[in-house]
Amino acid sequence: MALFCFALFWAVIIPGAKAEVRRVLPESISEIKLSYAPLVAKVTPAVVNIYTKRVVKTKSFRSPFFDDPLFRHFFGDSFGNSAPRERVQRSLGSGVIVRSNGIIVTNNHVIGEADEITVALADRREFAAEVILTDERTDIAVLKIETKGEELAALSFNDSDNVAVGDLVLAVGNPFGVGQTVTSGIVSALARTQVGVSDYQFFIQTDAAVNPGNSGGALVDMTGQLIGVNTAIFSRSGGSNGIGFAVPANMVRYIVAAALADGKLTRPWLGAAGQTVTAEIAESLGLDRPGGVLVDDLYPGGSAARAGVRNGDIILSIDDKDVLDPQGLRYRIGTRNVGVQIDVRLMRAGRVITVPIVLQEAPEDPPRNETMIEGQTPFAGVKVANLSPAYAEEIGTDPFRRGVMVVAANRNSAVIRAGLLKLGDIIQSLNGIKIKKVRDIERALRKEADSYDIVLDRKGRMINCRISSKNRYYCR
Repeated sequence: MALFCFALFWAVIIPGAKAEVRRVLPESISEIKLSYAPLVAKVTPAVVNIYTKRVVKTKSFRSPFFDDPLFRHFFGDSFGNSAPRERVQRSLGSGVIVRSNGIIVTNNHVIGEADEITVALADRREFAAEVILTDERTDIAVLKIETKGEELAALSFNDSDNVAVGDLVLAVGNPFGVGQTVTSGIVSALARTQVGVSDYQFFIQTDAAVNPGNSGGALVDMTGQLIGVNTAIFSRSGGSNGIGFAVPANMVRYIVAAALADGKLTRPWLGAAGQTVTAEIAESLGLDRPGGVLVDDLYPGGSAARAGVRNGDIILSIDDKDVLDPQGLRYRIGTRNVGVQIDVRLMRAGRVITVPIVLQEAPEDPPRNETMIEGQTPFAGVKVANLSPAYAEEIGTDPFRRGVMVVAANRNSAVIRAGLLKLGDIIQSLNGIKIKKVRDIERALRKEADSYDIVLDRKGRMINCRISSKNRYYCR
């Protein structure tokens, strides 16, 4: 695609100087033609198409008439049964080569639970890909293809913190599977946090056309460097409406570094939680403008508490990068490494101070202690585990939540079949006993009871239920 720009200039008469008409109009089309072609030629060899295949087993149809005792009497119990059918699911997306030895980044949702991943280069060569690291919380995955020593074209990362609204960008990917496609636009907005497609929401928004199939593709600046990985769109039609979102390159770079180090992702944890300083809160605190994070919870022994952060402090910036809300705070911490020191600018009692904080891992306290509940109880067949900040960070839930989480269950579990418990529920109390650890559940179930009163935390909503020994229950 070419962008044409025309300009018309007039002669200027300078007082006191000899009047002279100067010809400044273009003399040929070559003087007025502007093109992205050189940039596209640099970028596109490093953007790949990704094709995945997954084999899923589907239950075969069985008529309820086959369960009739009369049918079973004449035809046997196995009549009407058939083996589950296998069906192949295929999907497509895009990816970006970020290391010349075949390291590729894409979206986690592009590869999903694929059994086979095929990468097609811009020159149409195809390679089988190996998954090095996946991260659902950022929706980023890192792949590797075997190049046998060949160096491939690769894109370098630019500092996405230096991206500005209005910057020109190109989006490159494989929309709708039609083949590699380049679209142009600008950076429409930064730090978008209400997209709802991942835990670390700090997206770059662009009006460059991004469609299904572009996921995992490149968003590049005018230097040909990667500033983001295209991830999502807002659309009522399923196609581009000029509102696309990309994971910033600084987060992608962090994931790639972890993949190349040991293939594990260990995030730092500040150990502080808070709320956005809204206009109302700013007015009540006598501040001249909203913005920042008002600290209202600190984990004892966490990074923030050790450094002297207090409840009531307002976090204004991390390493001179403004923090406007909790999502921005999470992103700033999430792009740092464990063990590094950050400078946190705070407002405390009307004074602005800077506090150095050394970031630590989230502690696994208490230990996970996964346990399958057994015995003559409605909860038999349910696997539970202690919820610690480390485990909460791993599964993407609030690290400040406490209790015992339902992490797995047998299909025949009475409370699961009845819909009383769901995976991810946090058990807060059982028959009046406060549940802090797995052993508390074991203690509560040792006492024989005709019914059980249970309090659950289901995604932040408190639910009170009663279940009888006959597996009847009601909740409120």
